[in-house]
Formats: sequence, structure tokens, C-alpha cells
Amino acid sequence: MIVFSPNCTPWHTGLHIIASARIKVRALRVKPGQHQARVAAPAMIFGIRKAIVSLALLIALVKADDLNIYTDGSLASGWENWSWGTTLDFAATDLFDGTSSISVASDAWSALSIKLEGTFPTYAGLRFDIAGANPDVSIQIQSTADNAQSASIPLSAFGQTVTADAFTSLLIDFNSLPGTGGQLGDGTWDRITFQGGANGAVYHLDNIVLVSEIVVTPEFLSAEPFANNVIAVTTKGAVDFSNLSVTLNNKTLSVASQNTYIPVDTPAKSITYLNLKSSLAPGSLVITAGDTSFVHTLPTVQYASIVQAVNHTINPHVYGVNFPTSTSYVNHLGIPMSRWGGNAVTAYNPFGGFTNAGNDWYFENRASDSADDWVGWVTAAGSDTMMTVPALDWVSKDASSYSYPKTIYPIHPLTLRSGQAKFDPYNSDAGNGVYANGSYVSPVTDPTRAYTPWNTTLAKQWLTGLKNKPTILTIDNEIEIAHSTHQDMHPSPMSYDEELSRVLKFATAAKEALPNVLVGAPSTCSWWFYWTSAVGYTDNAAHYNIDFIPWFLAQLRDHDKATGKRLLDYLDIHYYFQADTSANDAAAKALRLRQTRSLWDYSYIDESWVGSSPQNHQWNPTAVGLIPRFKTLIQQNYPGTKLSIGEWSSTNDNDLTGGLLTVDVLGIFGQYGVDSATYWATPNELGPVGLAYWLYRGYGAFFGSSSVQVNLANPKPDILGLYAATEKGKLSLVIINKDPATPVAFDLANVPFGKYFIRHFGGAAGVAKWQTTITLSANNYIVVPPYTALFLKQQ
Repeated sequence: MIVFSPNCTPWHTGLHIIASARIKVRALRVKPGQHQARVAAPAMIFGIRKAIVSLALLIALVKADDLNIYTDGSLASGWENWSWGTTLDFAATDLFDGTSSISVASDAWSALSIKLEGTFPTYAGLRFDIAGANPDVSIQIQSTADNAQSASIPLSAFGQTVTADAFTSLLIDFNSLPGTGGQLGDGTWDRITFQGGANGAVYHLDNIVLVSEIVVTPEFLSAEPFANNVIAVTTKGAVDFSNLSVTLNNKTLSVASQNTYIPVDTPAKSITYLNLKSSLAPGSLVITAGDTSFVHTLPTVQYASIVQAVNHTINPHVYGVNFPTSTSYVNHLGIPMSRWGGNAVTAYNPFGGFTNAGNDWYFENRASDSADDWVGWVTAAGSDTMMTVPALDWVSKDASSYSYPKTIYPIHPLTLRSGQAKFDPYNSDAGNGVYANGSYVSPVTDPTRAYTPWNTTLAKQWLTGLKNKPTILTIDNEIEIAHSTHQDMHPSPMSYDEELSRVLKFATAAKEALPNVLVGAPSTCSWWFYWTSAVGYTDNAAHYNIDFIPWFLAQLRDHDKATGKRLLDYLDIHYYFQADTSANDAAAKALRLRQTRSLWDYSYIDESWVGSSPQNHQWNPTAVGLIPRFKTLIQQNYPGTKLSIGEWSSTNDNDLTGGLLTVDVLGIFGQYGVDSATYWATPNELGPVGLAYWLYRGYGAFFGSSSVQVNLANPKPDILGLYAATEKGKLSLVIINKDPATPVAFDLANVPFGKYFIRHFGGAAGVAKWQTTITLSANNYIVVPPYTALFLKQQ
């Protein structure tokens, strides 16, 4: 074993940190300053109140320089309770180890949050015991001094089962954060937050400790086949490769060479690529390292061909995101289009730097960054920009007002009993504008309570004065549902005619202020509102039963004919998969991965309400077929308009399947000719979705500028994706294996032999930026492991 301390540098840069097991025995309880080992002998387990599920079958010590945060009864000296929206009992006795635990009941997005009066930058990790019925909890390590925080770490990232009747011992290794493997890094860390999700969380915590050092055990973690003759071996610590062997159908395969790669931003694990002297083939593949064996059944091939002569241009703008965090983020993921959008921008006041959160957060005003400055730094980072222009009648007047004070709306005017359903846990006077029965408060709030007037004159004044010009301007954000998201400034449902009028007025103002800017609209939120307004079906009927977006496009076409000028350059829509994958079990993950077919496949009946209750007048209404459908609508009603998908999402950014879905979607966008697309919102650079962007464009290694034809003998879109592109005469491939258990092998006709730069993530190797250069000596058996995305770029 190797002991790693954050104050020293391990001799092997690929070391991975793991937690030692701790089987708790009340009679042997280790208090701060003691060095008593915890022994796992069954005969010694007496007086235990609840079983503890251990992290690993090892023995751990509590060192004198560990820092206890909570043991029994209260927070340790120097720690403060900074929680919000949460009921706490620091001396709970319904479930505990020792004499008590912390009982936690958090409302939606509320948290147990604890802060140290000093800082804890030199500790190796955070250990805690948790019990609950699979609580929806995420942990962040934070710095109050510089407003920094780690990536959010969901409980699911630990790979442990958390139950209600027993504590599970978990460890956050600051050198390898669960989920991403990233490092916490240097900082003035002083706060730890356990935040509940959208439905809150109920659970118990005990024995919260900052540990000064963590035991590292060298280990072979995985060994998987890649391409035609490569074995990728993932390890932690200083393992011994001298006794590793590879057999295929009981025949030993010789290793010609090997090279090791350690990702800079996730150095706790390394990967060694073994280049075999012979090619892989169907049958039983066994990689043995010491006492560990990794067994794979290599399948028969899937036949495909790449036809470079049939191609079309990929618009790089399809690889966009909303609100990139920094110049390095743009460069590391290769982001070519960045969007300033979302609900809050509807109320953005560019003259004061204010905005309003709408119903996302109690209709409260707040300070905002400058959109002009944002366009400036994002453009300098190398990304084009899409910026939103408010198009309602109001914008925020300051950074502190809110629309529904308890003092104004204390009770229901009819029942004289129940008041607003919820209030901001940070500001008990700011309500959510909704009564407990779900109805909106009455009377309608006075917009001047939080807002100041806005019109096209002010919009032109702002746009004309911009120092930094955006590439695309979109006319507001999802204003078809303003009666809900911004009920305080627009309580009436938005009709066809009102939305068209607002788009025409503000698009005209935008083109007058910035003649060269491209304009996108209507930024509609979802499938339902593509076809119907918030007014309802009577609005369709009033417009000859023509669905909204076809009608909208035709109106813009007629406007252009009348004025002689094109006003709308992009049809901008938002698309969110409608199927319910929230369970995130095996069935939900499989559904998540196959629902990408809704983007292109008319034979795929959507596995949601869309597939059973169509509410539109379109052809094949139970199939989405999003991209070909909207390209057809554009051609029919407003030819020459480009297609933008300003918001879309994987449905689970933290799960590997969310990343694999994103790889599939980005391939589809290029293959089917979308003109721009920006992910909602900002993928974690080291998370599964961020790695999908890195796969296609990270650090200047791009997929390609032209999509080329892929012919599959037996397409299996539910479990396989294959995309091809060229750049300056060089071929690139992206292959996604969505099957959780079985490798895939392709015979790829017309793929040249030679050197290829490869990237991959997923599978047993996990979520990390794995990459190397290989020599492809055959194209008739190219392997991709289960649950893996692979990128190959010809050198």
C-alpha cells in the first residue's frame, strides 16, 4: 500500500485514492486523537445500533490530524450551521452510531450546509456516513472567500447503495472526485453543502470527518479491447505489468508495444494501451493480471461502409452550449457557439445590469453580468455567440425587488386562510406567487414593484451601443409560456398573434440596430407549443387550424415579401426528450439511449405522451422526426431559413448514458444538417456530457468539416451509432456502443489503414479523457467495448 498525503507528491503520478473500509463497533469507537484500529471480527461486534456498509474490505485508522466535523450531539468546535430550507436535529436517536446522528429533511434545492471558521485546503478527503431511502442529495465543497465550488457530486456517483435502515460509509477523495475523477485543487475551501434535489431529501448523517491521508492500493481496474489490435488496461497505483497475459480462444497473443496515458485533470487513474502483434477476432478474450482476470466475448462483425464521395458540410455551430464558464472551457471542449439565454434573460435590463429569476426562483430581481462583456470575452475565446433580446414590456428595475411579498399577499382573498405555497428560504418575504391549491395569487401583482418599462426604442438604444456584436440575436426566450414563467409581468396567455407581433417588432429593431446580425425566433420551449399556443385549441381554430410554427413561418415569409427584406434567419426551437427516464434504472437508461431516434426516425413512435396523444395537425403525428420534420416545414413555408435548436439536454448530465446520448445527438446534428444547437445549460467539463464535446472537438482535434455517408448492413440505432466525417482529406469516425454488456465489432469498408489518433470514454475504463495514437492494420474487425464512445481520426 502507498499512503498519499496532499502535502507530498506520490512517486507514481497515476496513483488513485480509495477509501478504507470502516466497520463500526460501538465498544471500539475511535475518538479524535486516538489511533485504535477498527477490527472487523464478528465476535467483537456488540452494542451496535445499526449495521454499517463498508466502502472496501480494508482496515482504516482515524489519524490525530484528521478534522472531525460531527460525531455525536453537535457540530465540532469551529463549525457553523449555514443550512437553508432544512429541518435539522443534531442529536437524533432514531438512527445512529455512537449516541446520535444528524437528522436532515431538506425542501426542494435546500441543503444542510456547514462552514468552518478557518479553511481546510490541506486535507485529502471527506468521509461521512449516510442513511436514507436513496436520497436525492448532491455534495459541493465550497469557498466563501472567492465564491468557488467543486463540481456537484451526486450520491449516485459513489457507486454505493444507500438505504434507510443502515449507514453507508462514503469517501470524497479530493484527488479523484466521485463521478468525474477530477481534483478539488487548491483553494480556500471552508464550506461543505449537502443539497437536496427538486423533491427535497430526507436522510441521516453521522461521523463526518476531513481526513488527512488516504490509503492507496495498486489495482488493475479494467482491461478492454479496442480497435483491431489494442487492449486498454486501466489501473490505479503502481501495478506490475510483468505478469499480464492476453489470450484469444485459448491462444496467447503477444504484445508488440505499450504506452501509458494519465489524463492531466483526472490523474488518479492511468490507462496503458497494449498494442498486440495480431488482430482481434470473434471468440473468448481473456486478459489476466495477477489474480485478476477480465473476460470478454468478442462478437461477429456488423458490416458497414464509408462513402466519402457522398457528403455535406457540418456547421460547427451544432457543437454549442449555453453559458460556457471560461476561455479554457471553450478551448478544452472546442465550443464554437455559445448562447446567452434562458428564462432570466427575458427580464434582463442592460442599462442597469439587472435581471429577474421568474418562477425559477420566487420572481426575484438580482444583479447580472453584462451581456456586452460576455459577448466580448466569449468571442475572444474563439466562440461565436447567440444573444437573447427581451421582447416583453418590462425588465428588472434593480437587483433587489421581488413581485410577491408576503406583506402584500399574506392570505388567500377568498378562504382567508392559506397564503402563498412557498417562500424563499433566504428571504422569507419573497413568495412564489402561487397559493397552496396551485392557483395564482390575486389580484395580479403590480409590475412596477419589480420592473421598469421596456420597448423597441430601448432595445435599439442598447443594441446600437454594443461594443461587442453577437453572431445571432434571438427574440426573447420561450415567451409562449410567459404567463407561467413570468406571470408577474405577463399574466395573460400568449396568443399566436401577440407572439408574432412581438417577434416582428423586436426583430425589426434588431436588424435596424445591427444590420449584419442574424435573427432567430421564436425559441419555443417544447413539442406541445410548436403546434398550440397557451390560449389553447381555440387559437388554432382562429387560424384555420394551422399549427403554430407552420403558421409563424408563413407569416414571416409574407412579411418578407411585403418589405423586400429577410427578417428571420433561423427558426430557433428548444427540444427536450419527453419520455420519463427519471428512474435511471436499466430500463430508463436504455430508453434514454434509444430516444435519440426521435430526432430523425419517422418509424420510431415516441415513448411518451407524444406517441399516444398527438395534439397537432401534422403528418405522422405520433412520431417526432424532429430534424426532417422541421426542415420540411421550413421548405414548405419559409425557404432559406436555417434550423437552430437553442436548448436541448441529455436528461441526466451525471450518468454515463447522458454522455453517450450526447455523443449520439452531436453525430445526428452533423449527419442531418442542423445549422446551430446549444446544450442547456453548461456541461461539466469532466462529466459525461462534457466529455462528449471533448470527443468531437476538444483541444483543437476536430471531428471534421464534412459529414460523409455511412451505410450499415443491419442498422441497430437502439444500441449503436456510427458517424463519419472528413477534414482536409482525412477521415474521422465516431462509434457509440449503447449496449451495457456486449462489445460491438465492425467490418468497415473503405476505412484506410494507418495511424489514427483515438479518444474514448465510458465502459469499464470510466469517465475520463482517455486518448492515444494507434496503428490500424485492419478494418475488418474494429472493436468498441460496452457503454463506450470511441473517436478515431486519421493522421
